[in-house]
Amino acid sequence: MLNKIKLSKSCFLKASLTFIFFALLTGLSCGKRKPPLPPVEKITQRAEISGTQRGNIITLSWDLPVQNTSAGNTLNISRADVYRLAESLTAPLTLSEEEFASRSTLISTLPVSAEDFKRGQLSFTDTLQFTGQPARLRYAIRFVNAAGQKAAFSNFLLIEPTTKVAGSPTQLAAQISDNGILLAWNAPKENVDGSTPVNIIGYNVYRGSGADDSASVLNSTPLTENKFNDRLFDFGANYRYFVRTVSLGVGGEPVESLNSNTVELQPKDIFAPRPPSAVTIAAAPGNLSIFFAVNTEKDLAGYQVYRSNNSDQPLSDWTLLTKELLTTNTYRDTNVQSGKTYFYYLTAVDKNGNVSGASEKISETAP
Repeated sequence: MLNKIKLSKSCFLKASLTFIFFALLTGLSCGKRKPPLPPVEKITQRAEISGTQRGNIITLSWDLPVQNTSAGNTLNISRADVYRLAESLTAPLTLSEEEFASRSTLISTLPVSAEDFKRGQLSFTDTLQFTGQPARLRYAIRFVNAAGQKAAFSNFLLIEPTTKVAGSPTQLAAQISDNGILLAWNAPKENVDGSTPVNIIGYNVYRGSGADDSASVLNSTPLTENKFNDRLFDFGANYRYFVRTVSLGVGGEPVESLNSNTVELQPKDIFAPRPPSAVTIAAAPGNLSIFFAVNTEKDLAGYQVYRSNNSDQPLSDWTLLTKELLTTNTYRDTNVQSGKTYFYYLTAVDKNGNVSGASEKISETAP
């Protein structure tokens, strides 16, 4: 029995050595194999689009996915395909991706660059050609990678465009004054589809500043007049103005036109304040006190007080009493002699050095 066990162990040892030898031979031959291929990268990013109508243009926009820059790689997106489907107003609101893919039209292919990823957003404008037939437009986009693989469609954006949108305002012009920038423009003569009467419920005035393209509407509700006075501005700043007509759209929603011409300007303050008014004087032993109403200019810097012993003397020859601008609406002259009559006038000065005309002359005899 013992011999049989020893024999079994011996056979086991031989079998083990044979397996190891075979494994070594197999390992030596592995260098002839091709390295395993990496898995094909699928494109799974799905966009969410939004859009609005302005004039005869539909503007679509959507965010781009955030790149995984910490891992040292970039998203495998090379372009965005834009699709459109024109439907009747009675068509079902729901539609499968398969139906949309078979019936829609590819209207644009937008390459996606590294700069686009930095901005984080893409947009597309679709210029409409109105045929007079009411329709509903269904838009969607999807990303495509360099291998031609396509992501799922974005959400469907449904827009029922308003055909009778008023044209843009024309001949926008600006006039600068000391209390505002007065804008005026001409009304459009027809709608974008060439029809009349013009569908106008008002106007929106936009102002931008700086180097970017952003602008904010200045009026809270659409204006019913063809003019607007912008009082909230600063002299020396750069401004850009344009106006849009507001029309009544589908479902009572307002729809804006395209932009009017743009007016760019940098208002300079060349406007002097108004002369001080309601000037009075009161006498007391050893001094004469002057009082006057406060000027309302927002850029007022102060006042100057002039004095003379002769009311007929040219104003340019009167003595300036305030070497520093007076910042209150009272002044007390203590350099007077009893029994002598003194004449005064005042001027107002703004922060840009513009000087008003002379106030009325006042006089008093020192007690």
